[in-house]
Amino acid sequence: MAEKQEAKWYVVHTYSGYENKVASDLATMVESRGMQDLIQDINIPTETVTETKDGVTKEYVRKVFPGYVLIKMIITDDSWYVVRNIRGCTGFVGPASKPVPLTEKEVAALGVEKHTVEVGYKVGDNVKIISGPLEGYSGVVKTLDTSANAVCVVLSMFGREMPVDLELDQISLED
Repeated sequence: MAEKQEAKWYVVHTYSGYENKVASDLATMVESRGMQDLIQDINIPTETVTETKDGVTKEYVRKVFPGYVLIKMIITDDSWYVVRNIRGCTGFVGPASKPVPLTEKEVAALGVEKHTVEVGYKVGDNVKIISGPLEGYSGVVKTLDTSANAVCVVLSMFGREMPVDLELDQISLED
């Protein structure tokens, strides 16, 4: 047997309006065939939209990419066959229906995988910037928002205090 492959995200094209049906049928098929190790996650990217019309505000959820379903899977003959033969699925996105995985950058931009960053610092702590254009500078944490992956650090530059917005993994506690 080949070495253990890592699951990647693939995009599957569906008939318009069949995204939920394809996702639920695929989930049922994966469960019944015990293929959870090959097909690990099924995602239909959605967003909440607020619309105000005639003074009435209404919120609804809409599909970000109508006609597409994202699937995190390891491509084998079996997993490809199962996905390809779900009613409503027209095939994988890629040249000649050859599945092409999304890059890590694309997956991050779509927000289908939530990465949590463990931080060892809090507001008021002295920290050092460990990556980016201000690498090597030290400052004090002013605000911290783990859900948005953002931290505001106040640096002392040219005799002035300057707040700088950074990502959580760009700083560490000062030694």
